[in-house]
Amino acid sequence: MPRILGVDIPNNKRIEYALRYIYGVGPTRAAYLVKEAEIDPATRSHELTEDQLNKLTSLINDNKYVVEGDLRREVLGNIKRHQAIKSYRGMRHIRGLPCRGQRTGTNARTRKGGRKTVGVVRKK
Repeated sequence: MPRILGVDIPNNKRIEYALRYIYGVGPTRAAYLVKEAEIDPATRSHELTEDQLNKLTSLINDNKYVVEGDLRREVLGNIKRHQAIKSYRGMRHIRGLPCRGQRTGTNARTRKGGRKTVGVVRKK
């Protein structure tokens, strides 16, 4: 299993898709990295040489992409800041509700959790 920046990327996936397992690398950035490193996109990740892995790592570092632990810390810090200043978004995070304008009358089950039933209906 190849490791890039401390992350094990899957063995038998194309490199464009395997790079997405790094937190902070999405489809566009993965395609850019593969193109800049001059790697064939059809290459499977277990076929990469040490030189190619080093080139990918150096590209991520040279472009100063924020990935993995640093990015997670930054996102968490932003959420904590919103909660501390009691902004609208912060309050939505505290209450476990959607923050980006979605409706909550129906749906929003991912954030709100499963449906809670109140009361008991008895047959007579």
